[in-house]
Amino acid sequence: MSKKLVIVESPTKAKTISKFLPAGYQVKASMGHVRDLPASAAEIPDKFKGEPWSRLGVNVEADFDPLYVVPDKKKKLISELKAALKEADELLVATDEDREGESIGWHLLEVLKPKQPVRRMVFHEITREAIDHALHDTRAVDMDLVHAQETRRILDRLVGYTVSPLLWRKIAP
Repeated sequence: MSKKLVIVESPTKAKTISKFLPAGYQVKASMGHVRDLPASAAEIPDKFKGEPWSRLGVNVEADFDPLYVVPDKKKKLISELKAALKEADELLVATDEDREGESIGWHLLEVLKPKQPVRRMVFHEITREAIDHALHDTRAVDMDLVHAQETRRILDRLVGYTVSPLLWRKIAP
């Protein structure tokens, strides 16, 4: 019997969705984002620590190339997802259908590196009918949404780390 792994964002969704799927499906939660720009100097990989841009986590001179890391608090979860994926013959990414969900799905694929076929499953409500429809109407990850989220995240970091301190010095001397 084939075994399929479905990854959603929240454990509550995982529990509910699993009730609507036939035998052979395992549903796991990513618990939101699995990678991000480094939150602290401790998260910057050693090979990048000497780079002038490493504090930002964005290489501005290399087309704003982001440096993504898996935070320590997500490493155990990633190991669990990889183990579940080894037992599956197909991966269904069922994160939310917005730029954050699309990005989470893409990051999952980048970290898990599945060798199995991958499908993107989207739904707008958690009902038996919606889940059944989503299973039969899959698509690929929408890279336009991924790039939109990535751009927003990079801009948040650049503004937050460079412009915000300047503004605070001006308005709160």
